[in-house]
Amino acid sequence: MPDIPAVSRRLVLGGALATGGALAAGTAQATAASAPSASPAMASAVPKRKPGQKSMIGVPYDPHRTVRTAVIGLGNRGYEMSAGWSAIPGCTVTAVCDIRADRAKRTADRLVELGKPRPAEFGGSDRSYAEMLKRDTIDLVFIATPWEFHYEHGRAALLAGKHVIVELPIATGLDELWDLVDTSERTRRHLMLSENCCYGRNELAMLRMAHEGVFGEVTNGHGGYLHDLRELLFSDTYYTDAWRRLWHTRSTASFYAMHGLAPIAAAMDINRGDRMTVLRATSTEPRGLADYRKRFVPRSHPSWKETYINGDLVTCLIDTAHGRVIRAEHDVSSPRPYSRINSLAGSRGIFEDYTGTSKTGGRVYLEPDHSGHTWHDFESYRKEFDHWLWKKLADDAANGGHDGMDYILQWRTVQQMRAGLVPDIDVYDSAAWCSPVPLSVTSLAAGGRPVAMPDFTRGLWVNHRAGLDSRATEMPPVG
Repeated sequence: MPDIPAVSRRLVLGGALATGGALAAGTAQATAASAPSASPAMASAVPKRKPGQKSMIGVPYDPHRTVRTAVIGLGNRGYEMSAGWSAIPGCTVTAVCDIRADRAKRTADRLVELGKPRPAEFGGSDRSYAEMLKRDTIDLVFIATPWEFHYEHGRAALLAGKHVIVELPIATGLDELWDLVDTSERTRRHLMLSENCCYGRNELAMLRMAHEGVFGEVTNGHGGYLHDLRELLFSDTYYTDAWRRLWHTRSTASFYAMHGLAPIAAAMDINRGDRMTVLRATSTEPRGLADYRKRFVPRSHPSWKETYINGDLVTCLIDTAHGRVIRAEHDVSSPRPYSRINSLAGSRGIFEDYTGTSKTGGRVYLEPDHSGHTWHDFESYRKEFDHWLWKKLADDAANGGHDGMDYILQWRTVQQMRAGLVPDIDVYDSAAWCSPVPLSVTSLAAGGRPVAMPDFTRGLWVNHRAGLDSRATEMPPVG
């Protein structure tokens, strides 16, 4: 078993350093000091592979009879997803870990209540996860800790010989993203972003429509994460130790646009025939959180010692090698209904999600089907282009989190590992989708100037290959 090294807790957004801090979904009483961000030249640099290191593109999982899963971080997300993993055929949760030992016990108790075997419990220190990773009864590690610890925990799990799935983002710094790519290649273990929105029903139907030419030649897409989180950000219990709110005091960045960006990138075959090349970022002034605090938060609350510097709306314009444009947005500080935008357009039509015009949530205008500059309902197209995963699993997913996307993501991950398939989402996709986090810092610090985006595939993006547009396959029988 490889040694688990102690990894720096550096917050790479602007090169900041975290002080204090700990593991679980709710650690981060960290403070940060500003430092210069990476230069555009650094962003475009492609480090050479070390001897013996080779690409993970197209590498299948070794077949697993049962996927033995461990969870690090047992706050709101990790607690719920632990039950979700245990519900997938052929998957069992064998270990759970949180710096707060009571959370590990609570999660283990719940799994027993659900009729599942009791997992081993780890907790009580910020190194408990390293002890857990020494176990040989773990095949997959799911990481749901605060953002500043994703890199540390993901890298350690790879070095321990485990496959890894990480909540958004997999890392916050460009050098961290490169290191996760390289570590995956060296250890021959997969690391993927837990991007459940890529498995949304509308998103997968949109992807199939794009790949079958329904939009003609795709020219642009628009996605993001627009979610009024103000009440939760100021809650004393939801984000433990206010870890997520504190990110808004550290840097101006597009922290979390991946939910909208990733499905658009997948529909455009990013890393599978095209790639993102240049990013330009803009930001509004930071007004929303301070205004909410002024109106609704008592003066005795610790948030009154904070200064919010991240803009309410951060927008990234991204160019691709084939001349497409992606607009990716992030806003969690403004009053508005929830939206991931999810819009794709081409030479023969357009799809727009989150319009409230139908029970499927989307509208289309497609030639030659439509004319007269009038929007039409998306429902019939979603039925026609429904992805095989939803056709097969819609009933099972009905009670899953986030409109069933969590169940689809977990089922598909377990199926791929049990059947020995190539993952739909690989470490290169994961790094590319998360790279706007640090790159937006660099662009905004330079007044919105363009920043080169790295090619994490090291040139292999030119090759067309399957991804989320997979062929129907069966889950291997259990037992």
